[in-house]
Amino acid sequence: MTKQEEIAKLKAEKDAVILAHYYVDPAVQEVADYIGDSFYLSKLAQGLTNSTIVFCGVNFMGESGKLLSPTKKVLMPDFHADCPMAHMVRKEDVERYRQEYPDLAVVCYINSTAEIKTWSDVCVTSANAVKVVRGLPNRDILFIPDQNLGQYVAQQVPEKNVMVVDGYCPIHNVISADELRELKQAHPKAEILVHPECPKNVREMADFIGSTSGIIKYATENEGQEFIVATEAGVSYELQKKNPNKTFYFPKTTPICPDMKTITLDKIIHVLETGENQANLSAEVAATAKLPLERMLELSK
Repeated sequence: MTKQEEIAKLKAEKDAVILAHYYVDPAVQEVADYIGDSFYLSKLAQGLTNSTIVFCGVNFMGESGKLLSPTKKVLMPDFHADCPMAHMVRKEDVERYRQEYPDLAVVCYINSTAEIKTWSDVCVTSANAVKVVRGLPNRDILFIPDQNLGQYVAQQVPEKNVMVVDGYCPIHNVISADELRELKQAHPKAEILVHPECPKNVREMADFIGSTSGIIKYATENEGQEFIVATEAGVSYELQKKNPNKTFYFPKTTPICPDMKTITLDKIIHVLETGENQANLSAEVAATAKLPLERMLELSK
């Protein structure tokens, strides 16, 4: 029996569904029932009837899945797969801003821990951040933890006073504008597609700025045949699957998230067999962390 066949058998036995982020290894994306970004997958899980969810991604994704599907068993193939940015803000910093700006709204990128969500007023994704911030009644906004996405939102919503902390995605933050320039010189017809977690000098080169799912949608619907992609290279699997006749170029220093790549078929088999690595949250944290997610859903309608 192949690993793929073993996973299919275990899924049927355990009433399980496999959700995979765009950045995990292609072999994992191939066995997934659904592929997407973190919030799409968490929201999707709410409507599925399966009692067990195998969340192929990093820890905060499993937490979000559990927040939105508290009665389901959420399994993480690798409990050590983490997102450094998800921790890059301190509670004392948030409290300091709240004291200084009485009308402050703390806007939390969904790529954060459940605890950080409890300090926040509303969550956002990279796809809906601009819309949600624009819809808030508050003028003063503290955007946590990703400064690059926060700065992008500030540019798009100049009527708000958007402040940021020092957080960043270690993968997107080091994508090089010089390397993109080299690619553009080599492929002058290629459009540059950039994730908003990238630094300002990279965003300024973009023909399109958007979330991972937004980049895939743009490349698929656009008539162009060549694209330079400034995001984690795992997205190439879905880009090529949807666009087999188009060409995608990634920076020479390939953007790879080592945490996402720790998810393997063997680890999926292990958690399906054993039920280990369950995402669990205390009732208190879950109740408080869910509120900014629910407000996001309300504001992004």
